[in-house]
Amino acid sequence: MIQRKEFDQNLEDLRQLLRQMGEHVERALTESITALQTFDAKEAKKIVERDIILNQMEEQVMDLGSRLIVTQQPVAKDLRRIIVAFKISSDLERMGDLAIDIAKVTIRLEGQSLIKPLVDIPKMAELVVVMVQESLQSYLDENTDLAYKMAKDDDEVDHLYSQIIRDLYAHMVEHAGELQQAMLLTLVGRYIERIADHATNIGESTVYLVTGHRPDLNQ
Repeated sequence: MIQRKEFDQNLEDLRQLLRQMGEHVERALTESITALQTFDAKEAKKIVERDIILNQMEEQVMDLGSRLIVTQQPVAKDLRRIIVAFKISSDLERMGDLAIDIAKVTIRLEGQSLIKPLVDIPKMAELVVVMVQESLQSYLDENTDLAYKMAKDDDEVDHLYSQIIRDLYAHMVEHAGELQQAMLLTLVGRYIERIADHATNIGESTVYLVTGHRPDLNQ
């Protein structure tokens, strides 16, 4: 059995790994949207290449948490802290994958021009970046009020996504020759919307950590 002081330090190491993963996701999402707006396939490829960093951090979380369970046999809230770290790292890794999917859309569209200015997609992404930040802060501070507040932003994300779908479908009807790009842009909206869902998952994990009960914030 390891000493309590060392155990607490390892728990803090888990928290800091998750914070770093969150920062990586925020950067990947922001830069992937910028690359899409400028049709910068070169930058998009760099974003894809950096995906391995997030995967490595998730492995570190899993390795450290597993070692703590085996050596310390934690119970009650200590065990919840480790279980929550596993869940949050999985959500963050998936967020990173979705940001990479956005970058891959830019790569697929290399050499083209935007069929229409992007307005709602960047606005949606900005809101989701804030959601990611707040979801991680709610976890780090064990702040359930912030978790619930963050989850309410998901309604605005869903509204923007619906607007994107309507606008792009209308564009496809009028400009059949631009169908491929329009469909890919609808996928970008879907990827951003899914990242928001994972942010609300982190909010749910925060509430579970604090209370022992997991709510459904994706309503």
